[in-house]
Amino acid sequence: MKTTPVSPAPKRKGSLRMADIPRDVIAGLNVGELEAVTLVESLSVDYGKLLQAVAPDAGDETIRLMQEAQLLKITGRMKASGNILHARYGLKGIEKFAKHRSDTVRGWAAAIVSVAPKLTLKQRLAHIADLADDPNAGLREWSWMALRPHIIAELEVALKHLEDWSHDASANIRRFASEATRPRGVWCAHIEVLKQDPKLALHLLEPLHTDPSRYVQNSVANWLNDAGKSKPDFVHQTCARWQKQSKSKETAYILKRATRSL
Repeated sequence: MKTTPVSPAPKRKGSLRMADIPRDVIAGLNVGELEAVTLVESLSVDYGKLLQAVAPDAGDETIRLMQEAQLLKITGRMKASGNILHARYGLKGIEKFAKHRSDTVRGWAAAIVSVAPKLTLKQRLAHIADLADDPNAGLREWSWMALRPHIIAELEVALKHLEDWSHDASANIRRFASEATRPRGVWCAHIEVLKQDPKLALHLLEPLHTDPSRYVQNSVANWLNDAGKSKPDFVHQTCARWQKQSKSKETAYILKRATRSL
């Protein structure tokens, strides 16, 4: 069940180069006292040190495995962390890490949701809901990526469950419904079925074509831009219909971005 999300961390200017990250920031990231502000800062986190600081009960072997995972690329690193921590804590690891101050630690909770066996898609969505609505933008990305393989594997079921998410009061949740089902997406496997038949997910986008949130607008536009690379007629027809239905500036923005590659 969805509960109150983690409170936003105090704002600070993040570093764009590894060499520019202050030592005190690196130290704070590695003990779980700070959140990463940029991707570069996320890449700098030492998973072994962080786990030792936030979960000393993990044990030497689990910490060693997390240190080895540090050698992987970022997406592989996060997936490996899910497997390692699920082996140590099971589903209890989700609750253990999901409310931590560190966005990386909360990302581990999303990774556990992804790798845990024997969960239905509905159960995974319930576990991921808080993380998908997290104040940290990076964690919100980890959340939809965590469920992407399961959405692809059970596409029909996923499209049905996510319909309610398209109507949610939270822009983050509405954006999840769009971003998690993009036909091509970023840093993830394509959804071949939606590349060839994007109208299957049109019911998720319909409630969002006048969405007041720019965060959601960009995702919807990118969804259609993805679809247009294989089915341009679908995008032309959808945009023409939306243009007739709505004269709002929100819709106009979506249509302009959605057709940028046609």
